[in-house]
Amino acid sequence: MTNLNNKPVSIGEAARATGASVKPIRHWHEQGYIPAPERVVCGERAYRYFNDNDLKIISRVKAYLDQGYTVKTAAEKTKNDFNL
Repeated sequence: MTNLNNKPVSIGEAARATGASVKPIRHWHEQGYIPAPERVVCGERAYRYFNDNDLKIISRVKAYLDQGYTVKTAAEKTKNDFNL
């Protein structure tokens, strides 16, 4: 997992770096399974930008999902792992 020189990355770059798809990342955020990422406003749109810690959290949720856990359980386990 790389974060392009520790700079915040877009959701597409976060998806590529973590192996998760964009759609699930959006869903996890909207459902509160992962913390809200930073938002950058450009015109009338606000884009999500993810830092290193966000990528670690997304990767951990994805890893738990790959092990067969439900999204809710994966998110709970990740929150416990990161003391969120």
